[in-house]
Amino acid sequence: MFDRVDKPLLVTIIILLVSGLVIFGSAALGVLAINEAKFYSVIETQLIYALIGGSIALCVGAIIPHTLYQKYAYVLFAFALLITGLVFVPILSRYHGGAHRWIDIGSFSLQPSEMLKFSFVVLVAYWCVKYRNYFKNWKFGLLPYIISAGLVSALLLAQPDFGTYIVIMVASFVTYFVGGARRKHIYALVLVGLLGFGALIMVRPYMLERIKTFVNNTHDPRGSSWQLNQSLIALGSGGLTGRGLGQSVQKFNYLPEPIGDSVFAVLGEEVGFIGVIFLLILYGIVGVRGYIISKYSSFQFGRLLAIGITTIILAQATLNIGSMLGILPLTGVPLPLVSHGGTALMVALFELGVLLNISKTTNNYV
Repeated sequence: MFDRVDKPLLVTIIILLVSGLVIFGSAALGVLAINEAKFYSVIETQLIYALIGGSIALCVGAIIPHTLYQKYAYVLFAFALLITGLVFVPILSRYHGGAHRWIDIGSFSLQPSEMLKFSFVVLVAYWCVKYRNYFKNWKFGLLPYIISAGLVSALLLAQPDFGTYIVIMVASFVTYFVGGARRKHIYALVLVGLLGFGALIMVRPYMLERIKTFVNNTHDPRGSSWQLNQSLIALGSGGLTGRGLGQSVQKFNYLPEPIGDSVFAVLGEEVGFIGVIFLLILYGIVGVRGYIISKYSSFQFGRLLAIGITTIILAQATLNIGSMLGILPLTGVPLPLVSHGGTALMVALFELGVLLNISKTTNNYV
């Protein structure tokens, strides 16, 4: 199963997953202080998803030939759109934090937008390979991308889930760009993106509040700036070596979502600058190995899919960490393989498994 895969990447994934479980377990102590039953519930689900479901997802991704996704690109994308649309069905949808992002099937909860990330990158990679000789014609290059991106945008922005939307758009754009997009088409997409972002700010007041918080973290310190300020306090108090594992103060009733969006701040407070650098190095290795795999893959589809998957992981990590450091606006995306979230964790491990599968087709690299 793993005999011919990229060994440095596999080892890094395992270290990152184990480190993530340790960080999560410590951050979850903040939940214990509020609700003991919820604490044991989130610990149990995270262990199940990470050690059982996540491990299975990683293995499945590594076993299935990645060329199969090329064959069923349209089917995967259509299915992902359909299941993501179910978040608007009242009997299935779960409303939480001002958004419809989950569907409940019995005791099982699912965030379908995580599957949409992978399927959209697959579709873009497939389209770039199939019509690479016709990209000069906007009907084969720009138009299909705009239509499919428009469908994704409509579903995610209606929920709303702006963080996931940014990750998907960045990963698909990078895949499309590397896949041979014409320069003037890229300029057109950038212009449309900027105009669209401006329009969103006008119709989504909470997004304007996040921009104001990003520009000035003293703006509304008890409201929209609260999470950023508490994160900066946590990271600053961690110093070089941290307070010690389990010793975070901010995770107790100060940091919103200490096991979710804010888990990086808990990490910085407990293990300090050294621990933060260690985590960044792990993500960096995933990025370097992923792009190396892309460069040396024997198949063009594998190259583009590897780029898309690697960009998904890096974009999500960058958005989460950047928002906690105050160098990017808050987006609410989880930290890959660390934050609480069963669907996000399993899909991320599946994607990394696919990346390992692509590495089997590489030659002459280290």
